[in-house]
Amino acid sequence: MNVARHSPLIRMIAMPADANPAGDIFGGWLMAHMDLAAASLATRRARNRVVTAAVEAMSFLLPVSVGDEVSFYGEVISTGRTSMKVHVEAWRRRREDEEEFKVTEATFTLVAMGTDRRPAPLPEG
Repeated sequence: MNVARHSPLIRMIAMPADANPAGDIFGGWLMAHMDLAAASLATRRARNRVVTAAVEAMSFLLPVSVGDEVSFYGEVISTGRTSMKVHVEAWRRRREDEEEFKVTEATFTLVAMGTDRRPAPLPEG
């Protein structure tokens, strides 16, 4: 994914409550925000409610510290009849710097849901 071509789906500031005693942000905090970013994009594509069905493995490349701005970028990489795969990358920027660094990435599988809370077909396009 070329980050320069995309706007972030969401952007967050890592806060002290999100960190361990050493000041490093919990991996679960990153994963939760990545899931939120994936669902935001998938909801627009499905034009309906979506649920997360699976997440492929995550590797943490760099730590995120309290005060870092974390941007979450994503794109739909494939679609099926009721589901889609959304690839999400998390990039951090130190408060005083302009340069961003990728900290992790994962592919989320999300399923479109109908009003009956059962899988629903994705709309065309």
